[in-house]
Amino acid sequence: MWGYRPGCHNFLVRCLLVDDNSSFVETARLLLAREGVAVAGTASSIAEALRQASALRPDVVLVDIALGEENGFDLARRLAGSGTGPGAAVIMISTRAEADYADLVADSPAAGFLPKDELSAAAIQRILRRE
Repeated sequence: MWGYRPGCHNFLVRCLLVDDNSSFVETARLLLAREGVAVAGTASSIAEALRQASALRPDVVLVDIALGEENGFDLARRLAGSGTGPGAAVIMISTRAEADYADLVADSPAAGFLPKDELSAAAIQRILRRE
């Protein structure tokens, strides 16, 4: 299992970030990089995310629930069936509260849910440890 080591700038996990909000993507990329998570790629649609996941083989895929007119849960199901690589986990993200999606997350192949305003390496690690 990976973990954040303060003061260490080595990336300990590779992540694919799937979100259609470019401002959030840039902010999240910087925040996660400071904490040891390399955003190896980004995507803003299901098709792009599937291509990126296949090419990059990330450890974690962070998927926004609302991808414009597409649904992040559809992507999570497709990623689970595509064999994105051993150990790849999907974590759903949203600006809305976890309670709004608890049943949908439980019924999905996602490892868990993370509100966007709580995004951090430590939060990702907590979800992966529960998996």
